[in-house]
Amino acid sequence: MNNSQPHLELGSRERQIMDIVYRLGEASVAEVRAELPEPPTYSAVRGMMRLLEEKGYLEHVQDGLRYVYKPTLARQQARVAALKHMVRTFFSGSTTEAVAGLLELPDADLSAQDLARLKKLVASAKAEGR
Repeated sequence: MNNSQPHLELGSRERQIMDIVYRLGEASVAEVRAELPEPPTYSAVRGMMRLLEEKGYLEHVQDGLRYVYKPTLARQQARVAALKHMVRTFFSGSTTEAVAGLLELPDADLSAQDLARLKKLVASAKAEGR
C-alpha cells in the first residue's frame, strides 16, 4: 500500500478490527476476537487480519507462536487520509461544505469550549492563508 493513499474502503468487520487494533496499540488474533461483538471463528478473524495486512493496513511480528499485529499508519495519518477522501467524495473537495455538514448534524452539540477551539482554528487557518 502507498501510505500517502491508503485503501479507504473497508468492510464493517475490517473497520471493527482496525478500531480494536488502534485502541489496543497492537493485538493478536485472539485479543481482537475477544473484543469483537458476535465474533466469527478464530480462523475467520485470522484471515481478515491477514487480508488487512495484504491491503497494507496491518503488519505483524512473531511473538513465540503467535503473530502480533499493529497498524502501518499512525491513527492521525489514517484520520487525515480518511477525511481527505470524505471531503473529496461527498463534498466535492469543499472543506467549508464538510465543516458545515458536520455542524448541521442533529447531535452536533458544541460546548463553549468547542466553539472557542473552532474559532481559534479558523483564525489560525485564515492567518496561514488557508
